Amino acid sequence: MTAVHHRYATVRGQELFYREAGPAGAPVIVLLHGFPTSSFMFRKLIPELAVRYRVIAPDHLGFGLSAAPSAEEFGYTFDALTELTAGLLQQLGVTRYAIYVQDYGAPIGWRLALADPAAVTAIVTQNGNGYDAGFVEGFWKTVWDYQREQNPETEANIRGALTLESTRWQYLAGEPDEGLVSPDTWHHDFALLSRPGNDAVQLALFRDYATNPPLYPALHEYLRTTRPPVLAVWGKGDPIFGPEGARAFADDVPDAEIHLLDGGHFLLESAGDEVAGLILGFLDRVSAER
Repeated sequence: MTAVHHRYATVRGQELFYREAGPAGAPVIVLLHGFPTSSFMFRKLIPELAVRYRVIAPDHLGFGLSAAPSAEEFGYTFDALTELTAGLLQQLGVTRYAIYVQDYGAPIGWRLALADPAAVTAIVTQNGNGYDAGFVEGFWKTVWDYQREQNPETEANIRGALTLESTRWQYLAGEPDEGLVSPDTWHHDFALLSRPGNDAVQLALFRDYATNPPLYPALHEYLRTTRPPVLAVWGKGDPIFGPEGARAFADDVPDAEIHLLDGGHFLLESAGDEVAGLILGFLDRVSAER
């Protein structure tokens, strides 16, 4: 078994938890998790990738085992989370890396790439949108309504996403065999999501998600001009980011590798071995070509 280290670093006065594994001198892949989870979602993937790669998987501030200052103490935005991630990588001496992005990890990854295009060697996106295509309206209408106007009704509706039942739904919706998904996952996430004051943190990020689609034209230009290798591996049953979000990457990177697998938003829970194999094959190929 590959050893996985569980570490903390202080970045800009904030304590960030991260998991790290693999040879120190190996090419780096940074794993960026989504809502409402943490680097816990990568617990099985990290040892598989670390056989050949140095793997770094941080918990975003307010998530997982990282610090969670109140929304009054810290301005939770995707810009701010990106700055902390960039600061962590700088502390670790990482200047070139591939990224794996999922859900909230995607807008953080896109910001990292736009800020330093030469740093990103490859992109793996697993149900991490970079296009208007793929947003499933049934889920997102509640978010969009809350972004447009914060009132008791829209806030009550969006708070539904912070419940145990909603967290469970994110893990099970679209999965052909729900028995493959451990209940530990949603109970673990919900326990951390339920820390006092964390609701305000999550509401702030729901509001700030409105800043992400306006970045897409710059992302698409980056993809067209820089042409990073792209692997889109998607749970095709995801009720949040649908398969069109995966296919859209081929609009700007014609040779993007796109795989639609049976599974949902948290594809690693049911198809982790298949995803790991696709990632390793992809990274090995693009490394050989460069």
